[in-house]
Amino acid sequence: MNILVLCTGNSARSILLESILTHRSDGRIKAWSAGSKPAGQVHPQSTALLAEKGFPIDGLTSQSWDDYAKPDAPLMDAVITVCGSAAAEECPYWPGAPLRAHWGVEDPAATSTADQPAAFATAYDLLAARAEQLLAIPFEDLSQDDLQAALNRIGG
Repeated sequence: MNILVLCTGNSARSILLESILTHRSDGRIKAWSAGSKPAGQVHPQSTALLAEKGFPIDGLTSQSWDDYAKPDAPLMDAVITVCGSAAAEECPYWPGAPLRAHWGVEDPAATSTADQPAAFATAYDLLAARAEQLLAIPFEDLSQDDLQAALNRIGG
């Protein structure tokens, strides 16, 4: 299953979930991430945390969701947004995806520098738990409606 993970800046939460889904799925999921207003670089705390957890960090980039609207872009089976509700953050909307889900997490990059290690760890834990819920179900065998319901439950 191809999944696009979206948030605003594409430097923290979406990067974390992209890595978790791709590297913990044993090939069942290929994830990408993008932002509606990309920061242009992956947050250093994201790469530090992923490296600490044993994930590869080479090739992680903060990029625009426009890259996935091009004719040669991978076809997505699902789009998951991870924007939080604090600070009236505007969550991007991706048209045309067969499945859409919202797994909101507050932006750890919006915290003070001193609080960022704990905030990133919290965001990682929430996203990893949701990813594990998805990986625990036989999503390949579910109907589109059942998979949509499962994605919604996980994000709820």
